[in-house]
Amino acid sequence: MQNHSDGLTAKQTNSASADWRQVVQRLLKAEMSKRGVKYQDLSERLVSIGVNQSADNLRNKVNKGILGADLLLQIMYVLNMRRIERDDIVDMFSDMGQDLSQ
Repeated sequence: MQNHSDGLTAKQTNSASADWRQVVQRLLKAEMSKRGVKYQDLSERLVSIGVNQSADNLRNKVNKGILGADLLLQIMYVLNMRRIERDDIVDMFSDMGQDLSQ
């Protein structure tokens, strides 16, 4: 298996990317749940700021944890999220059995 410049194999890099996508998924689902926001509600809130994303499209993107930085910021805005704390990210990785200090 080919090593990347940082010493990680492609498989390790893909696994790390999947972990980060899972954190995005958990973060957004938790924030939506806290606010009682469903995907249709999220879609409507995004339309109010000029962003057209169907509920199904949002569900797919969130479930895969793959979305652009612009959409992530737009979702944070319409959900009125104050910030993402570094410690929250570390805790989510810990909950998944991953140690970021490696």
